[in-house]
Amino acid sequence: MKESVNRHHLLKWTCANTGFLLFWMSMFCITFSSMSLGSDKTTLAINGRTGYRIIVAPNATESDRKAADVLHTYLKKVSGADFPISQSTPNAKDSIIWIGSTGPAPIEIDWKSLEGDGFCIRTFGHQLIIAGGNHKGTLYAAYTFLEKYLGCRKYAPDVELIPSRPTIVLDAIDDTEIPKIKFRMESLYEPSYADWHKLDTYKNEWGLFVHTFKLLVPPEKYFKDHPEYFSLTKGGRVPDAQLCLTNPNVFRIVVDTLRERMKQNPTAKYWSVSQNDTFSPCECDSCRRLDSLAGSPSGSLLSFINRVADEFPDKIISTLAYQYSRSAPKHIKPRPNVNIMLCSIECNRSRPIETDPSSVSFVRDVRDWSKLTNNIFLWDYVIQFRNLVSPFPNFRVLQPNIQFFAKNGITSVFEQGLGNMHGEFAELRTYLVAKLLWNPDINVDSVMNDFLAGFYGRAAPYIRKYIEVMENSLRDSGEDLGIYGYPLPSEHGYLSPANIDSYNALFDRAEKVTRNDPALHTRVQVARLPLEFAMLEQAKIYGTGDRGFYRMDKDSSWKLKPTMVALLDTFVVRCKRSGIERLWEHGTSPDEYLASTQQFLKSSMKKHLALFKRVVLNPPASPKYHDGDASTLTDGLKGWDDYHMNWLGFEGDDMVATIDLGKLETVKAISSDFLQDINAWIFMPLSVEFSLSKDGNQFREVGKVLSRVSERQDGAMVEPVGIQVKPQQARYIRVTATNRKTCPNWHKGAGGSAWIFADEIVIE
Repeated sequence: MKESVNRHHLLKWTCANTGFLLFWMSMFCITFSSMSLGSDKTTLAINGRTGYRIIVAPNATESDRKAADVLHTYLKKVSGADFPISQSTPNAKDSIIWIGSTGPAPIEIDWKSLEGDGFCIRTFGHQLIIAGGNHKGTLYAAYTFLEKYLGCRKYAPDVELIPSRPTIVLDAIDDTEIPKIKFRMESLYEPSYADWHKLDTYKNEWGLFVHTFKLLVPPEKYFKDHPEYFSLTKGGRVPDAQLCLTNPNVFRIVVDTLRERMKQNPTAKYWSVSQNDTFSPCECDSCRRLDSLAGSPSGSLLSFINRVADEFPDKIISTLAYQYSRSAPKHIKPRPNVNIMLCSIECNRSRPIETDPSSVSFVRDVRDWSKLTNNIFLWDYVIQFRNLVSPFPNFRVLQPNIQFFAKNGITSVFEQGLGNMHGEFAELRTYLVAKLLWNPDINVDSVMNDFLAGFYGRAAPYIRKYIEVMENSLRDSGEDLGIYGYPLPSEHGYLSPANIDSYNALFDRAEKVTRNDPALHTRVQVARLPLEFAMLEQAKIYGTGDRGFYRMDKDSSWKLKPTMVALLDTFVVRCKRSGIERLWEHGTSPDEYLASTQQFLKSSMKKHLALFKRVVLNPPASPKYHDGDASTLTDGLKGWDDYHMNWLGFEGDDMVATIDLGKLETVKAISSDFLQDINAWIFMPLSVEFSLSKDGNQFREVGKVLSRVSERQDGAMVEPVGIQVKPQQARYIRVTATNRKTCPNWHKGAGGSAWIFADEIVIE
């Protein structure tokens, strides 16, 4: 009887305290599991409960404390368990996650070898050590632990993958990572994403960042009274080019300006003293003498920079090895506190830089600079800047290029993309580049497959196939891939009609399998935008035919295809919905793109006497644009404010275009469009003369128009030039546009060849 009473009381107590018992049983299980499994297993949580604490030292750095907060947050998201953060000194037998670059770790760590960003992750009995170098090593270790051992992912600033693991059991870990590339930067403005992917930023450490000559010696302040401070070119002193780096007053002004700016920003370590974004070094006798001795225009530049660096021994003075200054000088070494920012802007992106025949000079420059200094900041480019939302199949060159930089001892790399992640495959490209900057030898295929599966879900196989087919097509075509390229049509290129059809078929399937998941479906549609952009741009060039914007109507007039108009509307709507603000580096919003395209469509394919008629050019147009094809002047398609599209260019030559109407016609008006874009050395013709002939031998001038546009007017603009004539018979019409031949003295290209660009000649 007594025994059954005791059992009765025990049962009542057990039922009343079930939660209490379960808690202590789980604590016992966790501690027992951790200790009993020894170095082979570490159990951090069981069924959403833990006995572990996160320990940070009382003197922990801000980065270490952030690492503790990150672990606390994500461990709870993954397991549901709360891992408290503590600064108290634990018992050696406690269940502990040690965090930090300071404080007493339970094992010996070679802190010096970890440098600033390296780290180690280790299990030690029932303890976990996450510790790193004194910059952000511990924080990077925390994020690596989440990715590598818990399966977390951050595919984009707003796209995370957090697996559910109420029970976390770790195999033994002994992991040390020290990056070869010490400074790793992408164009990215989201701090948590940058930290997760171990990326640096220039914002806090740089006082001035590239193209600073105009800031240090402003031409608007000095040029009028002291033109000798600025570059001497074929046309004289030019305010918008570079500085005369052998002028002693220029040195004094630069040093004084830097000193004043450093007082205002004393914590900044890096200060750029670098050329403006133009092509003209100074050609005065003193500068040319230094450049001649050095075998490169970098001679006068580096001599100047070294002198500046001597004035500020506690700062890093950075300068550009860019365009004309890219090649290394002979007999001049950068000072220890001089940073060389070496830029790959001219390189082709269809083949790895190291093995691409067209990049031989850049490879030489990398190796030559590496012999002179180990303080090189490599500025590389990974997107297409002229058309941000356009196919750019460069994924296969990312790894070999970064490996090439690392192999040559370059420890600072900036991969310039797009900060707001709105370019082609922006999330994937940013993700891959970040992983490669940390470890150039990763398995790129595995990382890409992991990303695609997490970001696109069931559509991943089709997106991967799209990327592979396009890259194979680019390789097989032998075409180059430039960062200022265009999605031009070609018969056998990666954007050929057959290839575009195959790409669309893959995207049709990708959209179909995600139609019931709005988030994934939207991501697939955003990934398709570059292909749609290519189709729209090509349709402007084709004009007519299966892939053009126009079709012939029953009344023999050209009408817009409803399918192409719908594609244009869909493209613009989806761009705006996905937050795409601009379609090229310097502007063009989706609405502006819509307006300019509509204007092009409205003004093109109008009936007139010269439409599709034969044109003879003497001299010929430059083959750089539309292959110099004279028929561009009568194909019915109007050019817009981009000289690459539907324009013919004449470099240093007049345009003399003669049109054969095929028979005598009554002529009432003649006009043609011309383009001015002085930043591209394109000017309006000084005059345009119009002449008529019945036989093609004797021509009679019927009008002449002088330019009404200021040669200094900046920005791209289209100007129609034409005349009305008394109705008269003619078969041949000649339009002569007079080129100014060379750029004016005030221009950055002073003395160089000037261009004129002409489009559709309309005869009525």
